[in-house]
Amino acid sequence: MCLCPSSHPGTGAWAGEAGAMSAQCREPGPGGHPGASGAGPCPPGTASAPWNLPRWWACLAAAVLCYINLLNYMNWFIIAGMLLDIQNFFQISDSNAGLLQTVFICSLLLSAPVFGYLGDRHGRKATLSVGILLWSGAGLSSSFISPQHSWLFFLSRGVVGIGSASYSTIAPTVLGDLFVRDQRTRVLAIFYIFIPVGSGLGYVLGSAVLQLTGNWRWAFRVMPCLEAVALILLIALVPDPPRGAAEKQEEAAVGDPRSSWCEDVRYLGRNWSFVWSTLGVTAIAFVTGALGFWAPTFLLEARVVHGLQLPCLQDPCNNQDSLIFGILTVVTGIIGVVLGAEASRRYKKVNPRAEPLICACSLLIAAPCLYLALILAPVTLLASYVFLALGELLLSCNWAVVADILLSVVVPRCRGTAGALQITMGHILGDAGSPYLTGLISSTLRAGRPDSYLQSFLSLQQSFLCCTFVIALGGGCFLLTALQLERDQAGAQQPGTVRKLYSVVAVCRTDWGVSVEAGGHRRLRITRGSGGAGTLGWP
Repeated sequence: MCLCPSSHPGTGAWAGEAGAMSAQCREPGPGGHPGASGAGPCPPGTASAPWNLPRWWACLAAAVLCYINLLNYMNWFIIAGMLLDIQNFFQISDSNAGLLQTVFICSLLLSAPVFGYLGDRHGRKATLSVGILLWSGAGLSSSFISPQHSWLFFLSRGVVGIGSASYSTIAPTVLGDLFVRDQRTRVLAIFYIFIPVGSGLGYVLGSAVLQLTGNWRWAFRVMPCLEAVALILLIALVPDPPRGAAEKQEEAAVGDPRSSWCEDVRYLGRNWSFVWSTLGVTAIAFVTGALGFWAPTFLLEARVVHGLQLPCLQDPCNNQDSLIFGILTVVTGIIGVVLGAEASRRYKKVNPRAEPLICACSLLIAAPCLYLALILAPVTLLASYVFLALGELLLSCNWAVVADILLSVVVPRCRGTAGALQITMGHILGDAGSPYLTGLISSTLRAGRPDSYLQSFLSLQQSFLCCTFVIALGGGCFLLTALQLERDQAGAQQPGTVRKLYSVVAVCRTDWGVSVEAGGHRRLRITRGSGGAGTLGWP
Protein backbone atom coordinates (compact mmCIF):
# COMPACT_ATOMS: atom_id res chain seq x y z
CA MET A 1 0.00 0.00 0.00
CA CYS A 2 1.25 3.50 -0.80
CA LEU A 3 -0.58 6.55 0.53
CA CYS A 4 0.53 9.96 -0.67
CA PRO A 5 -1.22 13.35 -0.50
CA SER A 6 -3.09 14.50 -3.55
CA SER A 7 -1.14 16.51 -6.09
CA HIS A 8 -3.47 19.46 -5.55
CA PRO A 9 -2.10 21.94 -2.99
CA GLY A 10 -3.97 22.33 0.23
CA THR A 11 -6.07 19.16 -0.12
CA GLY A 12 -6.18 16.26 2.30
CA ALA A 13 -7.09 13.53 -0.20
CA TRP A 14 -5.28 10.23 0.05
CA ALA A 15 -4.65 7.32 -2.25
CA GLY A 16 -6.51 4.18 -1.21
CA GLU A 17 -5.67 0.52 -0.93
CA ALA A 18 -3.20 -1.07 -3.35
CA GLY A 19 -4.79 -1.59 -6.71
CA ALA A 20 -7.73 0.68 -5.88
CA MET A 21 -6.16 4.09 -6.70
CA SER A 22 -2.92 5.19 -8.29
CA ALA A 23 -0.27 6.95 -6.23
CA GLN A 24 2.67 9.12 -7.14
CA CYS A 25 5.97 7.77 -5.85
CA ARG A 26 9.35 8.22 -7.46
CA GLU A 27 11.52 5.33 -8.47
CA PRO A 28 14.58 5.05 -6.27
CA GLY A 29 17.72 6.38 -7.87
CA PRO A 30 21.26 5.11 -7.51
CA GLY A 31 22.21 4.16 -3.99
CA GLY A 32 18.65 3.50 -3.03
CA HIS A 33 17.65 7.19 -2.75
CA PRO A 34 14.65 8.55 -4.58
CA GLY A 35 15.70 9.93 -7.90
CA ALA A 36 14.49 12.83 -9.95
CA SER A 37 12.91 10.76 -12.66
CA GLY A 38 9.17 10.74 -13.29
CA ALA A 39 6.55 9.12 -11.17
CA GLY A 40 6.46 5.35 -11.04
CA PRO A 41 4.92 2.51 -9.11
CA CYS A 42 5.59 2.00 -5.42
CA PRO A 43 8.64 -0.17 -4.75
CA PRO A 44 8.15 -3.86 -4.07
CA GLY A 45 7.45 -4.70 -0.46
CA THR A 46 5.20 -1.71 0.25
CA ALA A 47 2.12 -3.30 -1.19
CA SER A 48 0.71 -6.78 -1.51
CA ALA A 49 -1.88 -7.92 -3.98
CA PRO A 50 -5.24 -8.34 -2.25
CA TRP A 51 -6.18 -11.93 -1.60
CA ASN A 52 -9.38 -12.55 -3.51
CA LEU A 53 -11.71 -15.53 -3.51
CA PRO A 54 -14.88 -15.84 -5.60
CA ARG A 55 -17.96 -15.27 -3.48
CA TRP A 56 -19.46 -18.63 -4.42
CA TRP A 57 -16.29 -20.42 -3.28
CA ALA A 58 -16.25 -18.58 0.04
CA CYS A 59 -19.90 -19.52 0.62
CA LEU A 60 -19.21 -23.13 -0.33
CA ALA A 61 -16.25 -23.26 2.08
CA ALA A 62 -18.46 -21.81 4.82
CA ALA A 63 -21.08 -24.51 4.15
CA VAL A 64 -18.44 -27.24 4.52
CA LEU A 65 -17.18 -25.73 7.78
CA CYS A 66 -20.77 -25.57 9.08
CA TYR A 67 -21.30 -29.25 8.23
CA ILE A 68 -18.14 -30.22 10.12
CA ASN A 69 -19.22 -28.05 13.06
CA LEU A 70 -22.49 -30.00 13.11
CA LEU A 71 -20.57 -33.29 13.40
CA ASN A 72 -18.23 -31.78 15.98
CA TYR A 73 -21.05 -30.95 18.38
CA MET A 74 -22.89 -34.19 17.70
CA ASN A 75 -19.79 -35.87 19.15
CA TRP A 76 -19.96 -33.62 22.20
CA PHE A 77 -23.40 -34.79 23.29
CA ILE A 78 -24.01 -38.15 21.64
CA ILE A 79 -23.23 -39.83 24.97
CA ALA A 80 -25.93 -37.87 26.83
CA GLY A 81 -28.64 -39.46 24.68
CA MET A 82 -27.52 -42.95 25.81
CA LEU A 83 -26.15 -42.11 29.25
CA LEU A 84 -28.26 -44.51 31.30
CA ASP A 85 -27.36 -47.41 28.98
CA ILE A 86 -23.65 -46.57 29.18
CA GLN A 87 -23.89 -46.33 32.97
CA ASN A 88 -25.55 -49.74 33.16
CA PHE A 89 -23.04 -51.28 30.71
CA PHE A 90 -19.93 -50.06 32.52
CA GLN A 91 -21.55 -50.01 36.01
CA ILE A 92 -20.62 -46.38 36.77
CA SER A 93 -22.26 -43.95 39.23
CA ASP A 94 -23.61 -40.45 38.55
CA SER A 95 -20.36 -38.80 39.60
CA ASN A 96 -18.27 -41.08 37.36
CA ALA A 97 -20.73 -40.58 34.50
CA GLY A 98 -20.22 -36.84 34.84
CA LEU A 99 -16.49 -37.52 34.77
CA LEU A 100 -16.86 -38.78 31.18
CA GLN A 101 -17.66 -35.26 30.02
CA THR A 102 -15.01 -33.79 32.31
CA VAL A 103 -12.32 -35.98 30.69
CA PHE A 104 -13.53 -34.90 27.26
CA ILE A 105 -13.49 -31.20 28.15
CA CYS A 106 -10.16 -31.31 30.02
CA SER A 107 -8.49 -32.89 27.00
CA LEU A 108 -10.05 -30.24 24.79
CA LEU A 109 -8.91 -27.33 26.95
CA LEU A 110 -5.37 -28.63 27.40
CA SER A 111 -4.90 -29.06 23.66
CA ALA A 112 -6.73 -25.88 22.54
CA PRO A 113 -3.74 -23.53 23.21
CA VAL A 114 -1.50 -25.85 21.18
CA PHE A 115 -3.88 -25.76 18.23
CA GLY A 116 -4.31 -22.01 18.62
CA TYR A 117 -0.54 -21.57 18.40
CA LEU A 118 -0.34 -23.84 15.35
CA GLY A 119 -3.32 -22.14 13.73
CA ASP A 120 -1.70 -18.70 13.99
CA ARG A 121 1.62 -19.85 12.54
CA HIS A 122 1.08 -22.87 10.28
CA GLY A 123 -1.39 -24.26 7.75
CA ARG A 124 -4.86 -24.28 9.22
CA LYS A 125 -6.37 -26.82 6.82
CA ALA A 126 -3.79 -29.46 7.74
CA THR A 127 -4.41 -28.89 11.45
CA LEU A 128 -8.17 -29.21 10.96
CA SER A 129 -7.71 -32.45 9.00
CA VAL A 130 -5.62 -33.99 11.78
CA GLY A 131 -8.31 -33.06 14.31
CA ILE A 132 -11.07 -34.77 12.31
CA LEU A 133 -8.97 -37.92 11.99
CA LEU A 134 -8.36 -37.95 15.74
CA TRP A 135 -11.95 -37.59 16.89
CA SER A 136 -13.44 -39.95 14.31
CA GLY A 137 -10.85 -42.68 14.99
CA ALA A 138 -11.26 -42.42 18.75
CA GLY A 139 -15.05 -42.47 18.50
CA LEU A 140 -15.02 -45.59 16.34
CA SER A 141 -12.57 -47.42 18.61
CA SER A 142 -14.70 -46.66 21.70
CA SER A 143 -17.51 -48.84 20.29
CA PHE A 144 -15.35 -51.98 20.70
CA ILE A 145 -14.40 -51.56 24.37
CA SER A 146 -15.48 -54.31 26.78
CA PRO A 147 -17.14 -53.54 30.15
CA GLN A 148 -14.01 -54.77 31.98
CA HIS A 149 -11.96 -51.94 30.45
CA SER A 150 -14.12 -48.92 31.19
CA TRP A 151 -10.98 -46.78 31.63
CA LEU A 152 -10.34 -47.14 27.89
CA PHE A 153 -13.75 -45.61 27.23
CA PHE A 154 -12.76 -42.62 29.35
CA LEU A 155 -9.46 -42.40 27.45
CA SER A 156 -11.19 -42.49 24.07
CA ARG A 157 -13.39 -39.57 25.12
CA GLY A 158 -10.24 -37.65 25.95
CA VAL A 159 -8.84 -38.24 22.45
CA VAL A 160 -12.14 -37.11 20.93
CA GLY A 161 -11.76 -33.91 22.96
CA ILE A 162 -8.26 -33.31 21.55
CA GLY A 163 -9.56 -33.64 17.99
CA SER A 164 -12.50 -31.37 18.72
CA ALA A 165 -10.17 -28.69 20.11
CA SER A 166 -8.49 -28.22 16.74
CA TYR A 167 -11.78 -27.47 15.03
CA SER A 168 -13.38 -25.31 17.73
CA THR A 169 -10.22 -23.18 17.88
CA ILE A 170 -9.34 -22.71 14.22
CA ALA A 171 -12.51 -22.91 12.11
CA PRO A 172 -13.98 -19.54 13.27
CA THR A 173 -10.71 -17.77 12.35
CA VAL A 174 -10.92 -19.16 8.82
CA LEU A 175 -14.43 -17.77 8.49
CA GLY A 176 -13.23 -14.47 9.93
CA ASP A 177 -10.69 -14.25 7.10
CA LEU A 178 -13.22 -15.13 4.39
CA PHE A 179 -15.88 -12.58 5.37
CA VAL A 180 -15.99 -9.16 6.99
CA ARG A 181 -18.42 -6.85 8.80
CA ASP A 182 -22.13 -7.70 8.30
CA GLN A 183 -21.28 -10.65 6.07
CA ARG A 184 -19.13 -12.11 8.81
CA THR A 185 -21.90 -11.62 11.39
CA ARG A 186 -24.37 -13.53 9.21
CA VAL A 187 -21.94 -16.32 8.37
CA LEU A 188 -20.91 -16.74 12.01
CA ALA A 189 -24.60 -16.85 12.95
CA ILE A 190 -25.13 -19.74 10.53
CA PHE A 191 -21.92 -21.43 11.73
CA TYR A 192 -22.93 -21.20 15.38
CA ILE A 193 -26.46 -22.39 14.67
CA PHE A 194 -24.82 -25.79 14.37
CA ILE A 195 -23.75 -25.77 18.02
CA PRO A 196 -27.29 -26.31 19.33
CA VAL A 197 -28.34 -28.16 16.17
CA GLY A 198 -25.36 -30.53 16.46
CA SER A 199 -25.89 -30.94 20.18
CA GLY A 200 -29.58 -31.74 19.66
CA LEU A 201 -28.88 -34.14 16.82
CA GLY A 202 -26.33 -35.86 19.06
CA TYR A 203 -29.15 -36.69 21.50
CA VAL A 204 -31.44 -37.68 18.62
CA LEU A 205 -28.86 -39.90 16.89
CA GLY A 206 -27.88 -41.65 20.11
CA SER A 207 -31.48 -42.23 21.13
CA ALA A 208 -32.67 -43.24 17.63
CA VAL A 209 -29.82 -45.69 16.96
CA LEU A 210 -30.33 -47.20 20.41
CA GLN A 211 -34.02 -47.77 19.74
CA LEU A 212 -33.36 -49.21 16.25
CA THR A 213 -30.51 -51.55 17.16
CA GLY A 214 -30.90 -52.04 20.92
CA ASN A 215 -27.13 -51.39 21.21
CA TRP A 216 -25.63 -47.98 22.04
CA ARG A 217 -22.32 -48.94 20.33
CA TRP A 218 -23.75 -48.47 16.83
CA ALA A 219 -24.10 -44.74 17.36
CA PHE A 220 -20.28 -44.52 17.50
CA ARG A 221 -20.01 -46.57 14.31
CA VAL A 222 -22.31 -44.36 12.24
CA MET A 223 -20.48 -41.11 12.98
CA PRO A 224 -17.12 -42.00 11.30
CA CYS A 225 -18.92 -42.47 7.95
CA LEU A 226 -20.21 -38.89 8.12
CA GLU A 227 -16.80 -37.63 9.26
CA ALA A 228 -15.01 -39.29 6.33
CA VAL A 229 -17.22 -37.28 3.97
CA ALA A 230 -16.41 -34.13 5.98
CA LEU A 231 -12.66 -34.73 5.67
CA ILE A 232 -12.86 -35.13 1.88
CA LEU A 233 -14.92 -31.94 1.54
CA LEU A 234 -12.50 -30.02 3.77
CA ILE A 235 -9.46 -31.01 1.73
CA ALA A 236 -11.15 -30.40 -1.63
CA LEU A 237 -13.18 -27.23 -1.07
CA VAL A 238 -11.94 -25.16 1.89
CA PRO A 239 -9.07 -22.68 1.26
CA ASP A 240 -6.63 -21.40 3.86
CA PRO A 241 -6.78 -17.59 3.48
CA PRO A 242 -4.00 -15.30 4.75
CA ARG A 243 -4.57 -14.03 8.29
CA GLY A 244 -6.63 -10.85 8.20
CA ALA A 245 -7.29 -11.22 4.48
CA ALA A 246 -10.86 -9.97 4.70
CA GLU A 247 -9.78 -6.71 6.35
CA LYS A 248 -6.74 -6.39 4.03
CA GLN A 249 -4.48 -6.30 7.12
CA GLU A 250 -1.78 -8.65 5.87
CA GLU A 251 0.82 -7.49 8.32
CA ALA A 252 3.54 -9.77 7.02
CA ALA A 253 3.36 -7.95 3.69
CA VAL A 254 4.53 -4.72 5.28
CA GLY A 255 7.30 -6.29 7.30
CA ASP A 256 5.56 -6.80 10.63
CA PRO A 257 7.62 -9.30 12.66
CA ARG A 258 5.92 -12.41 13.96
CA SER A 259 5.16 -11.92 17.65
CA SER A 260 5.82 -14.65 20.18
CA TRP A 261 3.07 -16.59 21.92
CA CYS A 262 3.88 -14.90 25.24
CA GLU A 263 3.55 -11.47 23.63
CA ASP A 264 0.17 -12.47 22.21
CA VAL A 265 -1.00 -13.63 25.63
CA ARG A 266 0.16 -10.37 27.26
CA TYR A 267 -1.71 -8.39 24.62
CA LEU A 268 -4.90 -10.40 25.21
CA GLY A 269 -4.57 -10.04 28.98
CA ARG A 270 -4.67 -6.25 28.57
CA ASN A 271 -7.66 -6.46 26.23
CA TRP A 272 -10.49 -6.07 28.74
CA SER A 273 -13.27 -6.69 26.23
CA PHE A 274 -11.68 -10.05 25.52
CA VAL A 275 -11.19 -10.81 29.24
CA TRP A 276 -14.76 -9.98 30.33
CA SER A 277 -16.40 -11.61 27.32
CA THR A 278 -14.33 -14.76 27.99
CA LEU A 279 -15.66 -14.87 31.55
CA GLY A 280 -19.18 -14.47 30.16
CA VAL A 281 -18.57 -17.35 27.76
CA THR A 282 -17.29 -19.38 30.72
CA ALA A 283 -20.61 -18.90 32.52
CA ILE A 284 -22.51 -20.02 29.40
CA ALA A 285 -20.25 -23.06 29.06
CA PHE A 286 -20.79 -24.00 32.72
CA VAL A 287 -24.56 -24.01 32.34
CA THR A 288 -24.76 -25.64 28.90
CA GLY A 289 -22.29 -28.32 30.00
CA ALA A 290 -24.34 -29.30 33.04
CA LEU A 291 -27.68 -28.89 31.29
CA GLY A 292 -26.66 -30.70 28.13
CA PHE A 293 -25.27 -33.69 30.00
CA TRP A 294 -27.86 -34.16 32.72
CA ALA A 295 -31.12 -32.69 31.36
CA PRO A 296 -32.33 -35.90 29.59
CA THR A 297 -31.77 -37.91 32.78
CA PHE A 298 -33.45 -35.20 34.87
CA LEU A 299 -36.51 -35.17 32.59
CA LEU A 300 -36.70 -38.98 32.61
CA GLU A 301 -36.69 -39.02 36.42
CA ALA A 302 -39.35 -36.30 36.43
CA ARG A 303 -41.56 -38.52 34.25
CA VAL A 304 -41.02 -41.40 36.69
CA VAL A 305 -42.00 -39.15 39.61
CA HIS A 306 -45.20 -38.16 37.76
CA GLY A 307 -45.97 -41.86 37.16
CA LEU A 308 -45.69 -41.51 33.38
CA GLN A 309 -42.85 -44.04 33.04
CA LEU A 310 -41.34 -46.94 34.92
CA PRO A 311 -37.82 -46.62 36.39
CA CYS A 312 -34.96 -47.77 34.17
CA LEU A 313 -33.03 -50.48 35.98
CA GLN A 314 -31.37 -52.23 33.01
CA ASP A 315 -30.52 -51.32 29.43
CA PRO A 316 -31.78 -50.53 26.90
CA CYS A 317 -33.63 -47.64 28.55
CA ASN A 318 -36.49 -46.20 26.53
CA ASN A 319 -35.72 -42.55 27.28
CA GLN A 320 -38.09 -40.54 25.09
CA ASP A 321 -36.88 -37.39 26.80
CA SER A 322 -33.50 -37.64 25.08
CA LEU A 323 -35.30 -37.42 21.75
CA ILE A 324 -37.62 -34.63 22.94
CA PHE A 325 -34.79 -32.64 24.50
CA GLY A 326 -32.71 -33.09 21.35
CA ILE A 327 -35.48 -31.75 19.11
CA LEU A 328 -36.06 -28.91 21.57
CA THR A 329 -32.36 -28.03 21.49
CA VAL A 330 -32.28 -28.01 17.68
CA VAL A 331 -35.37 -25.78 17.30
CA THR A 332 -34.51 -23.30 20.05
CA GLY A 333 -30.89 -23.24 18.90
CA ILE A 334 -31.77 -22.26 15.34
CA ILE A 335 -34.23 -19.59 16.45
CA GLY A 336 -31.93 -18.28 19.19
CA VAL A 337 -28.79 -17.95 17.06
CA VAL A 338 -30.66 -16.25 14.20
CA LEU A 339 -32.48 -13.96 16.64
CA GLY A 340 -29.28 -12.98 18.46
CA ALA A 341 -27.29 -12.35 15.29
CA GLU A 342 -30.04 -10.33 13.62
CA ALA A 343 -30.67 -8.28 16.76
CA SER A 344 -26.94 -7.58 16.98
CA ARG A 345 -26.69 -6.59 13.32
CA ARG A 346 -29.61 -4.15 13.56
CA TYR A 347 -29.01 -2.75 17.04
CA LYS A 348 -25.32 -1.98 16.59
CA LYS A 349 -26.24 0.49 13.84
CA VAL A 350 -27.61 2.74 16.58
CA ASN A 351 -25.54 1.52 19.53
CA PRO A 352 -21.90 0.39 19.01
CA ARG A 353 -22.08 -1.59 22.26
CA ALA A 354 -25.04 -3.64 21.07
CA GLU A 355 -23.30 -7.03 21.02
CA PRO A 356 -22.34 -7.35 24.71
CA LEU A 357 -25.61 -5.71 25.78
CA ILE A 358 -27.62 -8.32 23.88
CA CYS A 359 -25.56 -11.10 25.52
CA ALA A 360 -26.07 -9.57 28.98
CA CYS A 361 -29.83 -9.19 28.59
CA SER A 362 -30.30 -12.71 27.25
CA LEU A 363 -28.38 -14.26 30.16
CA LEU A 364 -30.07 -12.18 32.85
CA ILE A 365 -33.49 -13.28 31.51
CA ALA A 366 -32.37 -16.90 31.03
CA ALA A 367 -31.48 -17.26 34.73
CA PRO A 368 -35.07 -17.04 36.10
CA CYS A 369 -36.37 -19.15 33.19
CA LEU A 370 -33.99 -21.97 34.11
CA TYR A 371 -34.88 -21.62 37.80
CA LEU A 372 -38.60 -21.93 37.04
CA ALA A 373 -37.99 -24.95 34.76
CA LEU A 374 -36.28 -26.76 37.65
CA ILE A 375 -38.75 -25.79 40.37
CA LEU A 376 -41.86 -26.61 38.31
CA ALA A 377 -40.65 -30.02 37.09
CA PRO A 378 -42.17 -32.03 39.98
CA VAL A 379 -45.39 -29.99 39.71
CA THR A 380 -46.09 -29.81 35.97
CA LEU A 381 -43.89 -31.15 33.19
CA LEU A 382 -45.45 -28.93 30.53
CA ALA A 383 -44.51 -25.68 32.30
CA SER A 384 -41.04 -27.09 32.97
CA TYR A 385 -40.55 -27.80 29.27
CA VAL A 386 -41.77 -24.31 28.32
CA PHE A 387 -39.35 -22.51 30.62
CA LEU A 388 -36.54 -24.89 29.68
CA ALA A 389 -37.15 -24.07 26.01
CA LEU A 390 -37.10 -20.32 26.76
CA GLY A 391 -33.86 -20.70 28.70
CA GLU A 392 -32.21 -22.66 25.88
CA LEU A 393 -33.39 -20.11 23.31
CA LEU A 394 -31.91 -17.21 25.30
CA LEU A 395 -28.62 -19.06 25.82
CA SER A 396 -28.42 -19.76 22.08
CA CYS A 397 -28.73 -16.04 21.29
CA ASN A 398 -25.12 -15.62 22.38
CA TRP A 399 -23.16 -18.07 20.22
CA ALA A 400 -22.66 -16.00 17.08
CA VAL A 401 -22.52 -12.69 18.95
CA VAL A 402 -19.65 -13.63 21.28
CA ALA A 403 -17.62 -14.88 18.31
CA ASP A 404 -18.17 -11.56 16.54
CA ILE A 405 -17.07 -9.70 19.68
CA LEU A 406 -13.79 -11.64 19.73
CA LEU A 407 -13.08 -11.05 16.04
CA SER A 408 -13.78 -7.32 16.36
CA VAL A 409 -11.60 -6.60 19.42
CA VAL A 410 -8.57 -8.79 18.60
CA VAL A 411 -6.01 -8.10 15.86
CA PRO A 412 -5.96 -10.78 13.11
CA ARG A 413 -2.53 -12.14 14.03
CA CYS A 414 -3.82 -13.15 17.48
CA ARG A 415 -7.26 -14.51 16.66
CA GLY A 416 -6.29 -18.17 16.74
CA THR A 417 -4.59 -17.73 20.10
CA ALA A 418 -7.52 -15.66 21.39
CA GLY A 419 -10.00 -18.34 20.35
CA ALA A 420 -7.86 -21.02 21.98
CA LEU A 421 -7.56 -19.11 25.24
CA GLN A 422 -11.27 -18.38 25.30
CA ILE A 423 -12.03 -22.06 24.76
CA THR A 424 -9.49 -23.07 27.41
CA MET A 425 -10.75 -20.60 29.99
CA GLY A 426 -14.37 -21.40 29.22
CA HIS A 427 -13.81 -25.10 29.69
CA ILE A 428 -11.50 -24.93 32.70
CA LEU A 429 -14.03 -22.98 34.75
CA GLY A 430 -17.07 -24.01 32.71
CA ASP A 431 -18.17 -27.33 31.28
CA ALA A 432 -15.00 -29.22 32.23
CA GLY A 433 -16.25 -29.45 35.79
CA SER A 434 -19.96 -28.64 35.69
CA PRO A 435 -21.22 -32.12 34.66
CA TYR A 436 -19.00 -33.78 37.26
CA LEU A 437 -19.86 -31.16 39.90
CA THR A 438 -23.57 -31.59 39.23
CA GLY A 439 -23.28 -35.38 39.48
CA LEU A 440 -21.12 -35.14 42.60
CA ILE A 441 -23.58 -32.84 44.39
CA SER A 442 -26.43 -35.14 43.38
CA SER A 443 -24.62 -38.25 44.67
CA THR A 444 -23.69 -36.48 47.93
CA LEU A 445 -27.26 -35.33 48.57
CA ARG A 446 -28.63 -38.78 47.71
CA ALA A 447 -26.24 -40.52 50.12
CA GLY A 448 -27.92 -38.88 53.12
CA ARG A 449 -31.48 -39.57 51.98
CA PRO A 450 -33.78 -42.61 51.69
CA ASP A 451 -33.18 -44.74 48.62
CA SER A 452 -36.12 -43.79 46.41
CA TYR A 453 -36.64 -42.45 42.92
CA LEU A 454 -38.23 -39.28 44.32
CA GLN A 455 -35.16 -38.51 46.43
CA SER A 456 -32.90 -39.28 43.47
CA PHE A 457 -34.86 -36.79 41.38
CA LEU A 458 -34.82 -34.10 44.09
CA SER A 459 -31.06 -34.51 44.55
CA LEU A 460 -30.44 -33.93 40.86
CA GLN A 461 -32.88 -31.01 40.81
CA GLN A 462 -31.15 -29.24 43.69
CA SER A 463 -27.70 -29.83 42.22
CA PHE A 464 -28.88 -27.93 39.12
CA LEU A 465 -29.81 -24.77 41.04
CA CYS A 466 -26.25 -23.43 41.10
CA CYS A 467 -26.50 -22.98 37.33
CA THR A 468 -29.02 -20.14 37.72
CA PHE A 469 -26.56 -18.16 39.85
CA VAL A 470 -23.68 -18.76 37.43
CA ILE A 471 -25.65 -17.61 34.39
CA ALA A 472 -26.58 -14.35 36.15
CA LEU A 473 -22.87 -13.73 36.81
CA GLY A 474 -22.26 -14.24 33.09
CA GLY A 475 -24.73 -11.47 32.31
CA GLY A 476 -22.78 -9.15 34.60
CA CYS A 477 -19.54 -9.98 32.77
CA PHE A 478 -21.06 -8.94 29.44
CA LEU A 479 -22.21 -5.65 30.96
CA LEU A 480 -18.57 -4.99 31.87
CA THR A 481 -17.56 -5.96 28.31
CA ALA A 482 -19.86 -3.22 26.99
CA LEU A 483 -17.89 -0.60 28.94
CA GLN A 484 -14.62 -1.50 27.19
CA LEU A 485 -15.81 -2.53 23.75
CA GLU A 486 -15.34 0.65 21.67
CA ARG A 487 -11.83 1.30 22.94
CA ASP A 488 -10.67 -2.24 22.22
CA GLN A 489 -12.30 -2.28 18.78
CA ALA A 490 -10.38 0.87 17.89
CA GLY A 491 -7.18 -0.70 19.21
CA ALA A 492 -7.70 -3.81 17.07
CA GLN A 493 -7.80 -1.67 13.93
CA GLN A 494 -4.91 0.65 14.84
CA PRO A 495 -1.75 -1.52 14.52
CA GLY A 496 -2.07 -2.47 10.86
CA THR A 497 -3.02 1.10 9.85
CA VAL A 498 -0.10 2.75 11.61
CA ARG A 499 2.47 0.30 10.27
CA LYS A 500 1.18 0.83 6.74
CA LEU A 501 1.48 4.60 7.08
CA TYR A 502 5.10 4.40 8.21
CA SER A 503 5.92 2.08 5.32
CA VAL A 504 4.47 4.66 2.94
CA VAL A 505 6.55 7.50 4.34
CA ALA A 506 9.75 5.59 3.65
CA VAL A 507 9.14 5.30 -0.08
CA CYS A 508 7.49 8.59 -1.03
CA ARG A 509 9.37 11.63 -2.35
CA THR A 510 12.00 13.34 -0.25
CA ASP A 511 10.38 16.75 -0.62
CA TRP A 512 7.59 15.69 1.72
CA GLY A 513 8.04 16.51 5.40
CA VAL A 514 6.76 14.22 8.14
CA SER A 515 5.79 15.18 11.68
CA VAL A 516 3.87 13.57 14.52
CA GLU A 517 1.73 16.03 16.44
CA ALA A 518 1.01 15.50 20.13
CA GLY A 519 -2.22 16.39 21.92
CA GLY A 520 -5.55 14.77 22.58
CA HIS A 521 -5.12 12.67 19.41
CA ARG A 522 -2.00 11.48 17.63
CA ARG A 523 -1.68 12.70 14.05
CA LEU A 524 0.69 11.81 11.26
CA ARG A 525 1.11 14.99 9.20
CA ILE A 526 2.76 14.81 5.77
CA THR A 527 3.50 18.15 4.11
CA ARG A 528 5.06 19.26 0.85
CA GLY A 529 7.44 22.17 0.51
CA SER A 530 5.01 24.03 -1.75
CA GLY A 531 2.33 24.01 0.93
CA GLY A 532 0.25 20.95 0.12
CA ALA A 533 -0.54 18.92 3.20
CA GLY A 534 -2.45 15.89 4.37
CA THR A 535 -3.17 14.83 7.93
CA LEU A 536 -4.37 11.52 9.23
CA GLY A 537 -5.31 11.01 12.88
CA TRP A 538 -5.72 7.78 14.78
CA PRO A 539 -6.92 7.00 18.32
